[in-house]
Order: sequence, then C-alpha cells, then structure tokens
Amino acid sequence: MTKAPIDPPELRLELQDRRFDLQERRRRIYRKAKSEKTHRFWGLFVHVSKRQTLEEAYRIAKRNGGAPGIDGQSFEVIEASGLAGVLAEIRDDLESGRYQPKPNRRVDIPKENGKVRTLQIPCIRDRVVQGALKLILEAIFEADFCPNSYGFRPRRSPHYALAQVRRSVLRRMSIVIDVDLSKYFDNLRHSILLDKIAKRVQDPRVMHLIKQIIKVAGKIGVPQGGPFSPLAANIYLNEIDWMFEAIRRKTAQGPYEAVNYHRFADDICITVSGHRTKRGWAERALQRLEEQLIPLGVTLNREKTKIVDTLKDEAFGFLGFDLRRVRKREKAGYYVYMSPKKKARKAIKAKIRDIIARGGASTAAAIVTRINAAVAGWVEYFRVGNSSRAFSEVRDCMEMKVRTLLTRRKRRRKRSIGWRRWSNEYLYGVLGLYWDWKLRPLPGLGKLS
Repeated sequence: MTKAPIDPPELRLELQDRRFDLQERRRRIYRKAKSEKTHRFWGLFVHVSKRQTLEEAYRIAKRNGGAPGIDGQSFEVIEASGLAGVLAEIRDDLESGRYQPKPNRRVDIPKENGKVRTLQIPCIRDRVVQGALKLILEAIFEADFCPNSYGFRPRRSPHYALAQVRRSVLRRMSIVIDVDLSKYFDNLRHSILLDKIAKRVQDPRVMHLIKQIIKVAGKIGVPQGGPFSPLAANIYLNEIDWMFEAIRRKTAQGPYEAVNYHRFADDICITVSGHRTKRGWAERALQRLEEQLIPLGVTLNREKTKIVDTLKDEAFGFLGFDLRRVRKREKAGYYVYMSPKKKARKAIKAKIRDIIARGGASTAAAIVTRINAAVAGWVEYFRVGNSSRAFSEVRDCMEMKVRTLLTRRKRRRKRSIGWRRWSNEYLYGVLGLYWDWKLRPLPGLGKLS
C-alpha cells in the first residue's frame, strides 16, 4: 500500500517544526557559549549533517539567489531532479567522509581604477554545506562577538551600522578615521583562522570540513561569495573589535565617549573626540589598529585610509555612503548628511546599461522587469540617506536608456531619445518602469538582545 502524499499545508507545518527544532538547538549552543567563555564544543558534526540543518541551509541559499557554480546546476535543476534526494546524498557524503567541495567558479568584477575584484562562487551543493556549517558555528561565535561588529550578523544590518556611526559623529566625535583594508578576504591566513576557531571547537570532523572549504580558494584567503566567508571574516578580527571596545570604555567620560569603533566586514570607521585635549588620539588609534593587523597578515591601504575632520566640512565614506556633518538650516545644531557615493551611482547606471545591452531579442517589458529588479534593490538600500539628487540622476539615466532602446527598436533615425513619442505615461503606465523613489529616515538604534 502506497503512502498518501502530504498536502501542502501539512508539509509547511512539518518544515516549520523542523526549523523550530534547529533554532532551539542553536539557542542551546548559544546559551552554553555565552555562559562558559572557554568551553570547547565537541559533537558538532552531527548537527551540521542533520536533515533539518541541510534543509534550512538550502532554503537560505535559495532565498539569497545567485548564479550556478562550476557544475552549472541551478536551483531549478536541483529541484527538478528531486531536492530530497540531493540533500540525502549530501548528508551521506558528509557522514561517510566522501564529501569533497568542487572548485569555485571565479567571476571578475571590474573596479573603477582598472583593477578587478574576484568573486568565487561555490556550487549550490557546496553552498548548502557551508550554510549548514555556518548555522551551527554561528551559534557559538555570536556569543563571543563584540557589539561594535555589525556585518552579516543576526538582527544587524548596514543601516544599523550607519545609525551607530551617525550617533558617534553627533556626540562630539568629530574626527573620523576612514579605514581601508587591502584585499582583506584574500589575505586571511588559514593557520591563524583555524587556531581561532579551535579555541571554541573541539571536533576533528568539523575542523576538517572547515579546512576543505577554505583551501578550495588556495593557500591563503577565504573566497568572497560563499556563506562561510563572512563568519570567518568576523572571527578573524574579533580580538581587535574587543580591543577597541576596551578603549571606548576606558576613555569614556560620563555619558560621552572619546573613541568609538564600527566595523561591517572589512569596512571600518573609527570616530574620535575633536576636543583639544584629545589632539593626536586619532593618529594613535590608527597606529594601534595597524599594529594589531600586521600579525594577522592584513595591511592598511594607505592611499585610501584617511583621517577626516568633520568640523571642517570634510566627508568620509562608509558602506557606500559619503557622510558629512552639516548645520541645520532652521534649527540650532547639526545633522549627518548621507548621500550615495559617486561609485555607487556609476555602478547602478552601468548595471542598467548592461541589462539593456544584453537584452537581445527580449521584449521591452521583459527588459524593464530586469531593470526594475536591479534598481529596486539599489533604491531600497540608499533611500535612508539624503539621496534625492542621486535618485534624480539615476532615474533620468534609466528613462533615457529605455527611451533610446525603444527608439532603436522602431528603426527610426535617432534624432532624439524619444521624449515626445515615449512619454512618462507610457514608460510608467504601460511598461511599468520602476517608480518608488521615496526617501525614508534612517532607523533609530533599537536595543539588541
């Protein structure tokens, strides 16, 4: 007698129950790590290879999207072949010791200085394994991470990091060290990273799996593009984070801090009091940072690292924004003016041009749909700043490129870009071009548990 298929509502409930079991397991690990700072965890591998962990890792990987790896397999291909079977095969390979990650697919992203940034994209199967490993290890190291580290952590975001930096600048810390690290992810030393992880993990199979993942990229560095890399990057700099947290506490005077430190992955911003009694502190803070980075094999990009005085209307960069201290027009006091960097504006305009250039025989509506997807994510990120001018610039570019495309497709002589023929009513009402450029305030600083 064949078993009756599970209907969608029951299947959803079953998946929710499994995710609840995984979250409860992660909470128990976190509480243990939080209460016993020197405890080394063993028996973790069984949790990494559990069915629930692999299912959740796949769900997160699919939600994040991304191109196929070197094997060319997409999420659609995997699900067409039977997701349950694929996850069972991954689990069997892990438990039997046969698991071996495939080489990453390398993608070069051009930079404005003529150089390239290389992303390494793992296969989806390897993303699932990395995601499962991250789900378990994250529960341990979240208990150890410093509050001044915001990158790729639960309940934290780039906007939260920007709000913290804004708070520091408005609380008398007018000197800002805009730190730029040279190829941070490419220079992480495997031996140092493994030693740091081993202080908390006493499971040979987990340590072997970590070695397999990081050594796929080569003898040094961790690949940008995999789920495990952000966690590894946070572990690597955690001791420096805590060193600056100690400095912050030691130099605070009542409710006011003299030094604060903010890090999102490899983007670091240090704020220092501009009071005359703190003269020279910024230079010493930068020196301390460099002294701690050298043993890790990480170097400062001296050309891009700079010390900025916001009282002199100088701007600094953080997480894609240019920030400067500006006097309020109608009221007393100051605010932090945040605008998208020129680099960010150029990148989205280049993306629009690329989508149109690669449109081929696709309909105009299909091309507009792809443009909308790219622009919507960009706008959602930058709408928390003073982005009106930047939004107008990008919107004008988008309209012009779409009108030019329509004019060319009508095989008309290109005397203009079609302002009259292709009206706003047609672009937005018929083609459905993106139209949600509303700004919103940067969220406040809610309490983090």
